[in-house]
This record gives sequence, structure tokens and C-alpha cells, in this order.
Amino acid sequence: MAGSRKSPRNSGDLLARVSGVLNQHLRRGSRVVVALSGGVDSVVLCDLLRRWCRRRRCELRALHINHGISPNAARWARFCRALCRDWKIPLTVVNVEVRRGDSIEAAARDARYRAFARQDADVIALAHHLDDQAETLLLQLLRGAGPRGLSAMPEIRGQESGDRRQETGKKTRQTSNPQSSILNPAILRPLLDIPREEIEAYAWKHRLDWIDDESNSDVYFDRNFLRHEILPRLARRYPAYRTTLARAGRNLAESARLLDELAAIDLAGVHDGDGVPLALLRKLGAARARNALRYYLRQSGVVMPNAARLEECVRQALSTRRDARIAIDLDGYELRYFSGKLFIVARRGAPAADYRKTWRGETRLRLDELGGTLTMRRARGSGISLAGLDGKTLTVHLRHGGETLQPDARRPRRSLKNLLQEAHIPPWRRATLPLLYCGKTLVGVPGIGVDAAFKAGQKESGVVAIWEPD
Repeated sequence: MAGSRKSPRNSGDLLARVSGVLNQHLRRGSRVVVALSGGVDSVVLCDLLRRWCRRRRCELRALHINHGISPNAARWARFCRALCRDWKIPLTVVNVEVRRGDSIEAAARDARYRAFARQDADVIALAHHLDDQAETLLLQLLRGAGPRGLSAMPEIRGQESGDRRQETGKKTRQTSNPQSSILNPAILRPLLDIPREEIEAYAWKHRLDWIDDESNSDVYFDRNFLRHEILPRLARRYPAYRTTLARAGRNLAESARLLDELAAIDLAGVHDGDGVPLALLRKLGAARARNALRYYLRQSGVVMPNAARLEECVRQALSTRRDARIAIDLDGYELRYFSGKLFIVARRGAPAADYRKTWRGETRLRLDELGGTLTMRRARGSGISLAGLDGKTLTVHLRHGGETLQPDARRPRRSLKNLLQEAHIPPWRRATLPLLYCGKTLVGVPGIGVDAAFKAGQKESGVVAIWEPD
């Protein structure tokens, strides 16, 4: 099981150096999960953490992610189980599904981070080190990344850094689906300033065992090609290249933060779900418009499109006519135009045409197929008259076309289509807007009104329907 051993180098007091990082970011009693692949880096980190946690009385657990890619994956999981059993560290093994696509490395990384986000812990400790930092920056540079993509990996990525995580120690963030809870612990990299050779020297000194991933020697993968073919030659000419590249990454991270601050200034007053006014983007000009749109997409949780796709988004946005309809695909989302603004819209499957849901008196009625929650608030003198329902059930249906409603008794009955247009409800929301029926009669539409025949009188008990799309 043990990986191949190289000639040992002086490891120095690695525990003291790593303890300095841990003392800075963790407190006594913190709950730490170490990501344990079984490779030398993660085994060394696990050993360092078990020594530090024992002194600081912190809770340490290990997490092994089985990607199911290598034929040796089951063997690696067995190794991690045996190691954690010997070290008396609780271990969780999570099997993930890696979506196949252009980059299996990127898909595996995404699967890992989804698993990390669901761990009940204060931090996830990862074994990225100084060599990883340099390799990542070079890879991103070769892919044409901008300042954010070229930024150095942070020592800690807390939960208030703009990436939808909250600060260390805060436990949960509820998603729009009450069935699902994202815990999102912070990401901590205690070895980030440590070169690979010092980590391997520590493993030698402490007689640790580890496993070698056979794919690490396959130069088909870009990272391995850099590691085995390019970086050794670079090191001979520029011995300090790792430290220099890490410094460049930190400088670029600062530039990325400044660009975010500029975007936040440019988008001041634009709130989540409001949409970005096209007039605002046009006033900014192409470069600042790209920066503002990139920031808005990231804040909305959208996977960032490549430079060409982003350029197309900006081009279409800035050149679109007032009455145009655009829908730009963004990997699970769409950039849509309506009423002078750009909106981020999650793509979802269309609900069944005969969709129906019965209200049984709940205060909140979750409608997953429609992507939202219907709040039914009891009120006196407003909303749908409970007496007017005459004991009949209230049911939720979808639009089929031709519906009419009379929200105002002093005005004639009108088509729902015209009422929705006047209310400036975007077209993509109209298809999943819940319509409230009593039998075969449309009695109310959230955000539009209640039919005059079913409105609660001044002293009558009623229910006000409020639609909250995700």
C-alpha cells in the first residue's frame, strides 16, 4: 500500500509552522474535517491535524471521496479506513458521481466540493501546498483566465467571501428547498506555504504510509504534464519560481477584489432578482459592462462562462432592441431580457399540463414542480373569502390560455394575459405562476388579485396568497 519513497530531506519543524496557521483560523473545540485521499499530502495533513487537535481539544474527522474513476478506488478507500482505524479518527467515505464532459478533472473537483459543502463542520482542511499553488496559476494562465482565475488559492475561504459561504463557525445556510440544507463549512489550506518536498520529508521522518494514484504519472493530464515535463526545467533556471508565482497570484487576487468593488459600485441599487438595467450597462461601456455582468453572474451562483461566451452575452445585451427577446444559455441558467433589464433565470423542466395541488389549510404550501412556495396568510377583510368558498377546496392549477379574472368589481372581467402584462410579470414566470381555483372557477392569482365574487368582505375571514418563486 505504501507509496514510493524518495530520498528524505530535512522536514524542519513542520508541525510548528502548520500550528501557526491553525491557531490563527481555529479556536478550541472547532470541528475539523480533513479531506483524506490517501496520498502523501493528505496523510501528512491528517497526521499534523491529529497532533494539533489533541492538544487543542478539537473534534477531528476524516472524509474520503470515492470518485469511482480509478480501478483502484476501492483499494484507496480500504487504505483510508485502516489508517483512520489505527489513528482512531472517525472516517466518512462518500461515493460521488463524476459527470463526464470536457474535463474530468473539473468534474471531479465539482463533485468533491458538493460533498464538502454538506459536511457538518466548521472547516474542511485540504492538503493543497505551494507546488499546487504554482501549478494552478500556470494552468489558469494557459487557459486564458482573468485576474480572478489567476488569483492564488486563499489560505482560508470563509463563508462571507462572496462565494456563497458564511464565516467559519456559522453552521447552516438554508436553500430555497426546505428539504435540503447546505452546511458550507469554510475551506482551510494549512499547507499552502509548504513545498511538496518538505511534506514528503515529514512523511519519511515519521514513517508514514500512503498510496500513489497511478494517474499522477500520466502526462495526458495537463497538471501532470506541467509537473513532470515543464516545472523541473523551470526550477533549474528559476529555483524560487513557486514562491514568486504564489506572490503573483496574491497580487492578482488583490486586483480581482478591486474589480469586484468596482462592479459593486457600478451595480449599486441592483438587488438579487431585480435584474440589471440595460441602460446602466450601456452607460458603463464594454469593459466595465463585462466586469459588472461577470460579478452579477457570480453573485447569482452561475458557473462563469468562458471569455467568448461572456463577450457574446455583453454584445447581445448592449445591442438588443427594446422589444427584443433574448435567452442566452449559461449551463443550467439563462440570461433573459425583459422590460429593459437582464435577468438570471434557472432552467427547469416544464411541469405537467394537468398539474394540480390541493390547499389543505397549510400556512406554506411548497410547490417544487413550480419552483417556489405559496404562502397562505390568514387575514380579516382581505384576500379570498373563506366563507365564499362554501366548504369547497382551493386548488392550484397552471395557465392554459383564455383565463379571465375580475379583480375590480367596478371594471369588466379581463383576460389574465393582459393582467399579467400590465403587472410586468416576466414571461418565464407566467408559465409557473400558481392559479387558485374553487372547482372550475378561477378565484385568485398571486400578485394580480382576487376575483370580485370571491373577495373577503370587510368583516369576513380571508386568506391572502403570496407567491415566492425560488
